[in-house]
Amino acid sequence: MSATVVESLRNELADAVVAEGDPGYDEARIVYNAMIDRRPTAVVRCRSTADVATVVRAAAESGTDVAIRGGGHSVPGFGTADGAVVADLGGLTSVEVDPASATAEVGGGATWGMFNDAAGAHGLATTGGIISTTGVGGLTLGGGIGYLARGHGLSCDNLLAAEVVLADGRVVTASADEEADLFWALRGGGGNFGVVTKFRFQLHPVSEIFGGPTFFELADGPAILEHFQEVARTAPREFGGFPAFQIAPPLPFVPEDRAGEPFLAVIFCYNGPAAEGEKIVQGFRDVAKPVAEAVGPMPYPALNGAFDALVPPGLQHYWKATFVDELTPEAITVHMQHGPLVPTVNSTVHFYPINGACHDVAPDATAFGHRDANFAIVIAGMWPDPAANTANTAWVKDYFGAVEGFGQGGGYVNFLSQDDQPQAPVNYGANYARLREVKRAYDPDNIFHINQNISPAA
Repeated sequence: MSATVVESLRNELADAVVAEGDPGYDEARIVYNAMIDRRPTAVVRCRSTADVATVVRAAAESGTDVAIRGGGHSVPGFGTADGAVVADLGGLTSVEVDPASATAEVGGGATWGMFNDAAGAHGLATTGGIISTTGVGGLTLGGGIGYLARGHGLSCDNLLAAEVVLADGRVVTASADEEADLFWALRGGGGNFGVVTKFRFQLHPVSEIFGGPTFFELADGPAILEHFQEVARTAPREFGGFPAFQIAPPLPFVPEDRAGEPFLAVIFCYNGPAAEGEKIVQGFRDVAKPVAEAVGPMPYPALNGAFDALVPPGLQHYWKATFVDELTPEAITVHMQHGPLVPTVNSTVHFYPINGACHDVAPDATAFGHRDANFAIVIAGMWPDPAANTANTAWVKDYFGAVEGFGQGGGYVNFLSQDDQPQAPVNYGANYARLREVKRAYDPDNIFHINQNISPAA
């Protein structure tokens, strides 16, 4: 079977196909999470929507699994699988910005760094991720949480249209006016319904922001978390910062004798006048004296890429996530017990505010299923040494087990690991039943199942 599908693909796509045994195969099969070591039948380096359609049809006709790789950042390694054909979208990275309409057309393999550089040249942006090497596609399809969410909604809230390769190889455009059910499902339902080869986004004025990291002593952590919660409730929507448990890297603004220690950090982002952003930062300083800080005006793309060096390709990854209504005193106590045990400088715990503009969207207007949550928390275990997998995975699991009861049930699908799949109904939240109906309409045979999978309705 594998020989047949490879032969079929070579006949149509020639040198775009890298099969097991070919030169460059081991490089082509690598994904971002080094804990994932899979041997696909072939990796196809797609250069067009037509290439993607060819891969999907060939996989379906031969009964071969198909995996879709956009930015490749999937923690569970969903961009590959043993014996699968991988449609690698790395050749679809164009970003075309129309400043007159404040929109952008973005290829399905583009990263947020590419997006932000192109849009930022015009003083524009839309909600993206925290790391610039993250793929635009995967982040958007799962919802899209980032610095600009309180002001401009999730990434999926800014999606205007999508070009989609369906399970039968057909190519359609999904928008509010065309394939409306599919468009609804794409905005939070992940990669379950097709391969998005092009996105069209609404952009917003975002040029220089006021932001950067500040590190506080762990002893001040409870007070900082309480203050952050109040700021998230009351601050202008231009504020998009978040707290984090983080080991201080050896950076010039960190006292040399404190590098390597864990802190409660706050990453600031204020998309408005610097003086207003400074007032919010000063409010945190009034609660506790920072140990170190590097806060000031900077281009938005600079903040989006500021932490890339902490999460290079090739780390081991294991994550857990939860949605939360409130950071109660009891929950903060538990976080303060587990967060400071963050095992490496690469690992972290983030508390993202998802109120403001995120709450302006009706719960059933998109597939994103946790519109009423105020915070999305991720325990992101990342480390370089495979020998530490057991110990560091245990840290993530123990931490999550201790805080899970304070959440809504379920977590943000872009932050989940492979063993979270059985929780799909609560992970996708209130819209899961409708998602199953749309899945039945567009992918009844579950061709697209290498993801946080939604089973088709019976």
